[in-house]
Amino acid sequence: MADQVRSAPHAPEPPELPELPELPGLPRAAVQDWLGRALPGLLRDGPWTAELIPGGLSNITYRLRLPGGTVILRRPPLSHALPRAHDMQREYRILGALAPTAVPVPEPLALCTDPDVLGVTFYVMRDVPGQVLRDPADTEALPPSSRALLADALIAVLASLHAVSPDDVGLGDYGRRSGYCVRQIRTWGAQWERSRTRELPDMEVLLARLSELAPPDSACTIVHGDFRLDNTVVSLASPGAPRIAAVLDWELSTLGDPIADLATTMSYWHDPGDAERGSIPVSAGLTDKPGFPAAASLAAAYAARTGRDLSNLSFYMALAWMKLAVICEGVHARYLGGQTVSAGYEKVGPAVPLLVARGLRALNPQR
Repeated sequence: MADQVRSAPHAPEPPELPELPELPGLPRAAVQDWLGRALPGLLRDGPWTAELIPGGLSNITYRLRLPGGTVILRRPPLSHALPRAHDMQREYRILGALAPTAVPVPEPLALCTDPDVLGVTFYVMRDVPGQVLRDPADTEALPPSSRALLADALIAVLASLHAVSPDDVGLGDYGRRSGYCVRQIRTWGAQWERSRTRELPDMEVLLARLSELAPPDSACTIVHGDFRLDNTVVSLASPGAPRIAAVLDWELSTLGDPIADLATTMSYWHDPGDAERGSIPVSAGLTDKPGFPAAASLAAAYAARTGRDLSNLSFYMALAWMKLAVICEGVHARYLGGQTVSAGYEKVGPAVPLLVARGLRALNPQR
């Protein structure tokens, strides 16, 4: 009888993985190739997924779930990028500089300046465990005592940032040392001209008044430029002691006047009973709840921690409202051009005249 040859059993064919959809601004093949070179220990062999993180009005943020861990990828908008805005390399640099300090920031992992990957510079950072309190429902779930503690933690981090010496962390050349307010008015005024989608005479009045009243800088510190509760990762692991686990979105950071930074934070704060503020979608509804102090109390807490003079805060508030109006007009322009990638952008345009009116009222309370 002829020898029977037994064939080895065939290993079952691995199931075919479904083809994952492309996200706007994140071509999978190009990103996978770059990740394999930049972060091979995290990519390894195996599938990975990506999701768009909603809520930002400027740069686009994705969460990438890789076989070796979860990371965050940040890139500029798909279009209508203003000159000198959305500088990913600059944002990556400040994360690295602040990582050893008391200011909590995500760990920067890799920077890509090769235009062949996404067509723009982008970077990847470590995903920080915690929660971004972006929607009113997020803060509604907190007890009033936690809200009060969270507000205090937010101001403590801002004070810590302004206490960092730029020279000590290698950021002595991160911006000009004087003339911050004057430059801000000039820069944002020019960006208004590039972004505006309509005639708004009150904005011209506001810019002129700010130019007339601009004070010398109160000090020169590192400023975040967009410091607000929903630009942080909050750790709620201990309900009785919420903390700021990381500060995000450093695209507007530079050297500048710390009181301007404080005013920006206050402009995002939604005081209880402020119906008009509820019509401005950025951070609306987050802090108009029992336990959260009013914006004026944030200023008092900041002054107590830093000893800074806030007697000219009204000017800085007008500056903050003007800047937010210009940012929102740029977002509105992208929305009109069909270049936004998540929901909610249709509400931004109507907020611009309200923001300008707030700026004028800050300079003239009788207006």
